[in-house]
Amino acid sequence: MCESVPVNEDWEKRVDAAWASFDEYPEERAAEFRAVIDALVAELPDGSPLGAFERACAWDSTGHSDKAAPLYREALAGGLSGYKGRRARIQLSSSLRNIGQAEEGVKLLTPELDGPSDELDDAVRATLALCLSSLGRDREGLSLVLGALAPHLPRYQRSMANYARALVEPEG
Repeated sequence: MCESVPVNEDWEKRVDAAWASFDEYPEERAAEFRAVIDALVAELPDGSPLGAFERACAWDSTGHSDKAAPLYREALAGGLSGYKGRRARIQLSSSLRNIGQAEEGVKLLTPELDGPSDELDDAVRATLALCLSSLGRDREGLSLVLGALAPHLPRYQRSMANYARALVEPEG
């Protein structure tokens, strides 16, 4: 469930099933997939931030960051919060990078580094790293990626974490 918008469990299961079938829609059938999501969104109240989010995801996943970005913004402005709100910020930042607005993506995601930790932490860092790289700030991006990777390594966690910090700390 979305923390900011109550929906019923059946609706969530149908949305999850639609997304589970995404790979059954090759690029030439992308509009069909978006129609499936649009039909589910039509069941929500007008102006639902959850509806805007799901539509944004569908546009984004079918290669249309330009159409997704305004919908992510609408979802966040409408009060989408919690886990899906964080997903929306990650995905909006990625879309912004794709449409040449990486600086805005960096501004949107940087506060997420200090937010409550969850399973999306690595996605935040990876997306932020891509935005930074698009701005020519590769060392900062690499630092984020190494910092995210370090805890997953069977060995060398401390070394990689130290290397990540060294990439962005002033030499001296």
